[in-house]
Amino acid sequence: MTNRIAVLGSINVDTTYHVTRFPQPGETISANDKSSAPGGKGANQAVAAARSGAQLSFIGMVGEDNEGKFMREALQEDGIDTKFLKNDPRHGTGAAVITLDANGQNDIMVYPGANFGMDESLLAGTEDLLEKVDFLIAQFETPQAVTAAAFKLAKEHGVVTILNPAPAKEILPELLAVTDVVIPNESESEVLTGIAVDSEEAMLKTAEYFKDHGVANLLITLGSRGVFYSTPHGHGIVPAFKVKAIDTTAAGDTFIGALTSQLRKDLSNVADALVYAQRASSLTVQRMGAMPSIPTASEVQAALND
Repeated sequence: MTNRIAVLGSINVDTTYHVTRFPQPGETISANDKSSAPGGKGANQAVAAARSGAQLSFIGMVGEDNEGKFMREALQEDGIDTKFLKNDPRHGTGAAVITLDANGQNDIMVYPGANFGMDESLLAGTEDLLEKVDFLIAQFETPQAVTAAAFKLAKEHGVVTILNPAPAKEILPELLAVTDVVIPNESESEVLTGIAVDSEEAMLKTAEYFKDHGVANLLITLGSRGVFYSTPHGHGIVPAFKVKAIDTTAAGDTFIGALTSQLRKDLSNVADALVYAQRASSLTVQRMGAMPSIPTASEVQAALND
């Protein structure tokens, strides 16, 4: 069965500067190389899900500029429906500047642009779409109020809502109330709850925190330690695949998109879906760039069969 997914999210054009090491405050260093590629957390997650066989629709905004045209075409190349990708006449397309060091670690500076030009009028006409999809995914590179309105609408149509609270910031209570699955990484989880996820006991305590705020399902990505999950079906840690990372950009986005492409709506297969998602993410970090590094279903299956 093919999962039908809508992503409400961010679109950025990524420019990556390749350096031997990160500069110190006030220091000027030379970049060894420079590259540009389509990206943004929302776009990356949509492409990851589409490349793993899901049927995708995208809800978002770009500027009336060449970058917006470039990003629209990039999504369409992966078979993603862009009917609800609107143009913002006031702001340029979102952009990110990424500094990547020789160890594959990065830091990122984002210009939100049209991503934060969204308001609830963007959702006009999306009811027909939400009647047909299984999952709606969103992140924090777009306004929370729009996400809350979209999730509320999605819940009215029986859609499973997935929130990736990145970059971490306080979550609106009304958004948590209509979120089915929350997926932070370990640092985001600590920012959101004040609980350091340094043990399974702490992770279970974090799961209780989110349950108390209305979210029944928690996944915490733990980098090289794997991923912790807590759902009504049980809890546990699925280990990561050991690989040599050369660029961690879009690793988390690949994980979320690939995971959602495999999940059943009742999350009964969460452990198996997590293994698939972990494998997909492990391939992404062995390649350069955001969207260009995201693997296809056949690549993930081949790696799982190795």
